[in-house]
Amino acid sequence: MSELFLAIGFGLVVASVLALSAVGLSLQFGITNYINFAFGDFMAIGAYTSWTLNTGPLHVNIWVAMLIGGLLVGVMAVLLNRFLLAPFARRFQKLFYILIVTFGLSLVLLNLVSSIWGDEVQRYNISNQAPQHIGPFLFTVDQLVVIGIAIVAMLAIHFMLTRTRIGKSMRAMSDNSTLAMTSGINTGFITTLTWFLSGLLAGIGGTVLGITQASITPGSGETFLFVIFAAVIVGGVGSIYGAMVGAVIVGLATEVAALFIDPSYKLDIAFAILILALLFRPSGLFSRPGKA
Repeated sequence: MSELFLAIGFGLVVASVLALSAVGLSLQFGITNYINFAFGDFMAIGAYTSWTLNTGPLHVNIWVAMLIGGLLVGVMAVLLNRFLLAPFARRFQKLFYILIVTFGLSLVLLNLVSSIWGDEVQRYNISNQAPQHIGPFLFTVDQLVVIGIAIVAMLAIHFMLTRTRIGKSMRAMSDNSTLAMTSGINTGFITTLTWFLSGLLAGIGGTVLGITQASITPGSGETFLFVIFAAVIVGGVGSIYGAMVGAVIVGLATEVAALFIDPSYKLDIAFAILILALLFRPSGLFSRPGKA
């Protein structure tokens, strides 16, 4: 029973990392209606930017470095959309073409990360911590901070979407961008803000992923992207709240399953969940009209 609680506890940590990343991907999809296959590389760039600040001459605190890295990735996401992805999306109406562009961008960014930071496994400059009992669970302080960051971020996004004019404009544009534009909504600003938030969450997600896994590599984000897709599809593509729920389901399932199978097969569990979702609930738990 104690092993089960340990697995559930770490599953909540993984779910927190997943929620940050899956919500970031869902935000961007909700506005653009296409999947960004370079999202995992956005996470890697955020992780390595934080690593550079944390282990370099400045020795920036890891949480401050995480925020700076997330902000820089947010700005990068806006620039890539404005000067690369948006022009392709305007010129080619078929989503197939823009998906190919994001896949190519992923390869470019992966090689860029490898060229700048190398292929070696890197670790953040954080102290080793003894896990503490929280009820029947065991958490380190860093893991509790990661869970706290995810909770605060999810609450902030919920408040933005439901209580602010910007959030309501984002929801309107996600439902029907043409109608939103004719209603006087500044769709250009909303798109820019969405890409910034998506990049910000990707950068933060990449850093907390490195903290929970105790290491980072250029391909860490790309590997984790598959698990993010599983969470997004289970929850419902384009649904912010679905991404949150899907993150919890996939995060807990992969870690609890590791009690019964080889832990190296945890990605296969995510793949199995994705397949089952596509077979029995392809629209996800929180399907959104008009989003596929």
